[in-house]
Amino acid sequence: SAMTFSDSNLGDLKMNVILRHYNHTGKLDHRQLSSDTNSGTLDIKIIVFLIICCFIVLENLTVLVAIWRNHRFHNRMYFFIGNLALCDLLAGVSYMVNLLLSGNKTFDLSPTLWFIREGSTFVALSASIFSLLAIAIERHLTMIKMRPYDANKNYRVFLLIGTCWLIAVILGALPILGWNCMDNLHDCSTVLPLYSKKYVAFCITVFITLLLAMSVLYARIYILVKSSSQKVSKHSNSEHAMSLLRTVIIVVGVFIACWTPLFILLLVDVASEQRFPVLYKADWFIALAVLNSAMNPVIYTLASREMRRAFLALVCGVCYKMKASVNGSGNRQSLEPSRSRSKSWSKSAIQSGVTDDRPDCFTSSCNFSRNKKIHFSTLCK
Repeated sequence: SAMTFSDSNLGDLKMNVILRHYNHTGKLDHRQLSSDTNSGTLDIKIIVFLIICCFIVLENLTVLVAIWRNHRFHNRMYFFIGNLALCDLLAGVSYMVNLLLSGNKTFDLSPTLWFIREGSTFVALSASIFSLLAIAIERHLTMIKMRPYDANKNYRVFLLIGTCWLIAVILGALPILGWNCMDNLHDCSTVLPLYSKKYVAFCITVFITLLLAMSVLYARIYILVKSSSQKVSKHSNSEHAMSLLRTVIIVVGVFIACWTPLFILLLVDVASEQRFPVLYKADWFIALAVLNSAMNPVIYTLASREMRRAFLALVCGVCYKMKASVNGSGNRQSLEPSRSRSKSWSKSAIQSGVTDDRPDCFTSSCNFSRNKKIHFSTLCK
């Protein structure tokens, strides 16, 4: 009978793990209070966040397609920017899944699914930071050597990008591998009730260290460019390099501005035993951090002239094809009356014996292919 009892209650015990942690951190009481008082506001907030996530996915997908379709962008720098766009796209997708599985659905998740839901955001964040660090290192080496891109060394780019993703996945998978607070409630984070405070502190330390390293690299790049401005101005790719340099500097600045509030919130959560009311407002801090993924494509189009042209050309091309498909049926119908009038004119001319005084292009048979241009504005029948 004891075995039967354990089997029947094993699933309930796993489900109650999340409930017990939320109750211990006080997040359960705050969740019930907010759902009773502001249920409509909560629904509107989630809908707005979902719309922002869809916009993030569409933006970054457009950037990836623009880089893939333009062979001019098939170099090391744009590969890193494309990887950053992929990170932003996945950040939007992961946060969208997080929203859809939040609320009362949180308590229907198993601990493994909860770790996957939260860990995906950590993986996207880690990959973004490592990608930004890789961009900073590549820019620094390019400024020092002042050499054009070598397509034969692109394998190093993919190796570095793969390493960034591998480290990000390992960092995000540490809680599900055992570094959590499921056996120690007093070590649980208030913002993330199943995460250990030590793990959260470790992640924040890693991220802040990487951001400081990027700041040092870009400060050194600025010093190098300023000290050798005359030499850089004579370089054939100086304008292109400076445009990309402005792009990545703005990207890093916006990244710091968007993620710093969340970092500070997590530091307060880790360092203090007192549960401040602001810790239960983490949704807005996370939304601000995810908003960074929507800013990066805008930064690309504003700071890089080539990227702006490719981005707008792709968007305009899609709009033109949609408009052409809508108006295609109407154009075909409008061509039929003109063809019938042309045939009736030819028959009447033959019957009346009128000679054709049109140019040779009109009277001769047209063997032009459809993809060739007709010069001098002559139209062949």
